[in-house]
Amino acid sequence: MSFALLFSPQGSQAVGMGRELAERSVAARATFEEADLVLGWSVSEACWDGPPDRLDDTRQTQACLLATSIAAYRALREQVDMEPDLVAGHSVGEYAALVAAGVLEFGSSLRLVSRRAELMAAVDADGGMAAVIGLERETVEAVVASIGRPTELVVANDNAPGQVVISGRREALDAATEPMHAAGAKRVLRLPVSGAFHSPLMTDVADGLASAFEGEDWHDARISVISNVTAEPLADSARIRALLAEQVRSPVEWVRSIRRMRADGVDLAIECGPGSALTGMVRRIVPEMRTANVSDATSLEVTAALLRSAMPMSVSV
Repeated sequence: MSFALLFSPQGSQAVGMGRELAERSVAARATFEEADLVLGWSVSEACWDGPPDRLDDTRQTQACLLATSIAAYRALREQVDMEPDLVAGHSVGEYAALVAAGVLEFGSSLRLVSRRAELMAAVDADGGMAAVIGLERETVEAVVASIGRPTELVVANDNAPGQVVISGRREALDAATEPMHAAGAKRVLRLPVSGAFHSPLMTDVADGLASAFEGEDWHDARISVISNVTAEPLADSARIRALLAEQVRSPVEWVRSIRRMRADGVDLAIECGPGSALTGMVRRIVPEMRTANVSDATSLEVTAALLRSAMPMSVSV
């Protein structure tokens, strides 16, 4: 059996996330303690106690998601001594994937995600994002092109068949709503985000991240990472670093990423982090691929048992 680990995106957060894992796992609790120490504020308190408006503040959300995802990953490794064949994360989740792959130390990833969140939160609030439900990417792209604002409206996330996110100026998003419905969209839903993420309007953020990257140590990947930008497995740290800066202003190629995993032989995808947004996408992209997740004590036990039973000769506990 070949398996991949996936790491959760922004929007997956919920008050209480990671608490059960920290209560169940020494490694998970140590992860939250490290996050609190590195960033100088209580990541664990924000994750476990909220309130929701605090956890939903981008400047805290991204670090909280990273800490919870790595806590889930480490709790699983504590249960089952295993290495995935591939790793990937959706948007901010890619930073957790790089920790699992050995490209970044956890402390480095926390500092970079915190800086990413600061830069993103400071962007002109005129931008936004919207999920288009019920249309395929090609149709969404055609509608976007018909709006005639190539620097102000783009496809941002290709999440799954029938689930595409667009990003850009609010005026351009408004202009696209009726044409999307006319093209057959079931819904066009504005997302609760503070900017036009994964669009050309994030150029200053990308430049700021590239500068921040210079202050941290990077290593070639121990496990190949599927890039959000290219949907290709990468191991070279210089290439990973360059694409990670571009990621914030480029589409998240999630459909292509999961299809590439399947083409490379992956038949089980395990999401580490709160909720199961990514495994839901996987089931729509590649229905034959099995899925599991690690988000709390129960899912940890179920997924660890699954790995033990599936790989009895290659896993020690």
